[in-house]
Amino acid sequence: MHRGDKEDELSSVSTDEPSLASYLRESPYDSVEESQMLETLPRFQRPKSPWGKLDPYESTEDFNREYVGFATLPNQVHRKSVKKGFEFTLMVVGESGLGKSTLINSLFLTDLYRDRKVPDAADRISQTVAISKNTVSIEEKGVKLKLTIVDTPGFGDSIDNSKSWKEVEDYIDQQFELYFRDESGLNRKNIQDNRVHCCLYFISPFGHGLKPLDVECMRALQHKVNIIPVLAKSDCLTPAEVSSKKLRIVSEMERYQIKIYQFPGSESDSDEEFKKHDRELKTRMPFAVIGSNAIMESNGKRFRARLYPWGVVEVENPAHSDFGLLRNMLVRTHMQDLKDVTQDVHYENYRSHWLSSGHVEKQVGVASWRTEEAL
Repeated sequence: MHRGDKEDELSSVSTDEPSLASYLRESPYDSVEESQMLETLPRFQRPKSPWGKLDPYESTEDFNREYVGFATLPNQVHRKSVKKGFEFTLMVVGESGLGKSTLINSLFLTDLYRDRKVPDAADRISQTVAISKNTVSIEEKGVKLKLTIVDTPGFGDSIDNSKSWKEVEDYIDQQFELYFRDESGLNRKNIQDNRVHCCLYFISPFGHGLKPLDVECMRALQHKVNIIPVLAKSDCLTPAEVSSKKLRIVSEMERYQIKIYQFPGSESDSDEEFKKHDRELKTRMPFAVIGSNAIMESNGKRFRARLYPWGVVEVENPAHSDFGLLRNMLVRTHMQDLKDVTQDVHYENYRSHWLSSGHVEKQVGVASWRTEEAL
């Protein structure tokens, strides 16, 4: 057989077999009768969603589309977080008489200092800095929050206030150490997070700006905790005085290189409302705040206020103070970011320093802990 004859035979065989395209074109599933029959079959029904209105696939346009379903992951994280509850530790630092306790009661609508005894002037002279911790469980719309308030009575009340911030600094380090110990132990599932997530530093409205104690304390704490400066008792100042004092405080912080809490950068895909809110927060720092335990009523509306001979100062009125901005930032918009910065920045700095130091015994309590475990 010649080569040409063989090629002709192969070509004749290949043309006799139907191609894939022709098979699909002639498939009986493309006939009109089959198409009509398929249309009469019941449509695919998804299982009933447990998320209800929160299910992102329950819209009308998505009903006949196929999805894997991982868009519900945020719902799963939310459900697990709500079931577990949240923890937040807030520290307040400042001289006595600046309204720290009153502001905390106003922020969280509770009375944490009902049984507190206020020392007189003679007791304050000899008083040393102490650490007072109060924990309260708050539930709102099904969300549970374990709130811990760490107060520092006696701060700045002595005649000699040098190193008065040492107790505050040591307490923050001790909480880091306890967390590190629990994290390195066996029972990691039930770790209690008592680390200080935020520090409200109260600046006195009397004076020309930051005091030397303010500068030294914030510089000692700036790498250990998120510092949010507040201008206390701003109702003692006129609006013009508040503005000028804010500018002076910001200028002095830059001069002494004091690092306070930095709001997260505005990502390109973030919501425009959050960008606007963050810009406003940055321009209003330090927050000029007012606190009050007195509830007043006007035109059927109840609100916290302070009554003076010349008028009424409303705590949550944005024209009177920055209290509303502080509460929104602290609770509604940036509470989780404060916890994230504590974990990713301040705690990691402590942890890396502890590990790089070669387990030296100068760390607070580390030597005794290692000795107990060795026994």
